[in-house]
Amino acid sequence: QWQIVESGGGLVQPGGSLRLSCTASWTLDYYAVTWFRQAPGKEREGVSCISPSSTSTNYADSVKGRFTISRDHAKRTAYLEMNSLKPEDTAVYYCAAAPDSCNGDISYWGKGTLVTVSS
Repeated sequence: QWQIVESGGGLVQPGGSLRLSCTASWTLDYYAVTWFRQAPGKEREGVSCISPSSTSTNYADSVKGRFTISRDHAKRTAYLEMNSLKPEDTAVYYCAAAPDSCNGDISYWGKGTLVTVSS
């Protein structure tokens, strides 16, 4: 069964850090991985994407300089390192895989992990 599982969410104080993980049940070598998030009452937004070869990454303006996306092919896992977290980063974070590039159609979605930034 092909599935993606996110982990690493939780409660953190403003200014704190978290690292989210996205692990697939199959090799992600040929898939771009995108992190999305959806805050309560808001539409889902793309946060960051990494290409299959890791040579290309992109970030939403709201997280540039604070979040870093990476991947480990051997572990079939992608990561989102989140620093200097703000209350407005509170959301359910989803991982998704698209074949070939960050512009490809999403083939697989995870179920999400909740990040809450609050004092």
